[in-house]
Amino acid sequence: MGLLLFGVAKDIAGAALVGLPETVTNVAELKQWLYDRYPAMQQLSSLMIAVNREYATDTQIIRAGDEVAVIPPVSGG
Repeated sequence: MGLLLFGVAKDIAGAALVGLPETVTNVAELKQWLYDRYPAMQQLSSLMIAVNREYATDTQIIRAGDEVAVIPPVSGG
């Protein structure tokens, strides 16, 4: 299972796609895994997770084959 990373999340991880351990089964676990693996992500003001191209809550289940993406805060003018 792969995890797509965008924007500053990609910069922090150093890659646009990283493998996701099978032990991660929901969004809350994913966020904790990200914070453990990439502590700098805890400094982001918000971090959204999308599962199959829809924003997901912490209780969203992640299944094998789901498209999972990390969407950091976006600034613009």
